[in-house]
Amino acid sequence: MPDIARIADPESLQRLLPEIPPSLLQGRRVLVTGAARGLGLAFARCIAQAGATVLMADILDELLQAEARALCASGFEAHAIPVDLCEPASIATCAAAAGNLDGLVNNAAITNSGGRDAHALDVSTWDRVMDVNVRGTWLMSRACQPALAASGRGAIVNLASDTALWGAPNLLAYAASKGAVISMTRSLAREWGGEGITVNAVAPGLTLVEATEYVPLGRHQKYLEGRAIPREQQAADVCGTVLFALSGLSRFVTGQLLPVNGGYVMN
Repeated sequence: MPDIARIADPESLQRLLPEIPPSLLQGRRVLVTGAARGLGLAFARCIAQAGATVLMADILDELLQAEARALCASGFEAHAIPVDLCEPASIATCAAAAGNLDGLVNNAAITNSGGRDAHALDVSTWDRVMDVNVRGTWLMSRACQPALAASGRGAIVNLASDTALWGAPNLLAYAASKGAVISMTRSLAREWGGEGITVNAVAPGLTLVEATEYVPLGRHQKYLEGRAIPREQQAADVCGTVLFALSGLSRFVTGQLLPVNGGYVMN
């Protein structure tokens, strides 16, 4: 059997891009965290294709700068902003540098706890996963909230995970953090709905990107056998739902969890 974790289709995103209406997000400014690679980079490319100015934030500054330059060289407007989601001051600086905003995609996250059961998981790993995935999402959302409210069409998209929906074993800190992101999404939707800000969560399944190369073949096979659409999940599969949640098509959709996993988990 092939190593499923290493057969991501590099052409899938290129096939998707021509299908994206270039006016879908025309004139908007959208901040994407974790945008240097993987899902975040795919989101940034699709958001730019949809007509928005994309603000790309990541801790991997050198790679981030290169990807932002590549988007600009392709005729899009992209800006790189370094950020460390473990540092509240860095988050505040990032939000200030982003300036006016119409959308925020809280994509940046770490796993770190994969392959260890509840007894093997150490406290420092738990704390770091929660700091980045939960506290970082909260602080970035809070820092960007005034700009999103001022836009009159503000939209926040939080990246959750279907691991929190089906109870993935040996991934406790990550799954718990994504469960917290889902609950946070619902609370913030109620807190900020009066200011015209929608807050939704997207829960991808196991997606073939750099961050999932550590995942054992057996977990990939479990997903393949359990999906209603029996194929590997690519980054491009998640982009359409994120674009929808950022766009004017979803202005009365808020506080919702949108699983994108080929039917592995069904609400």
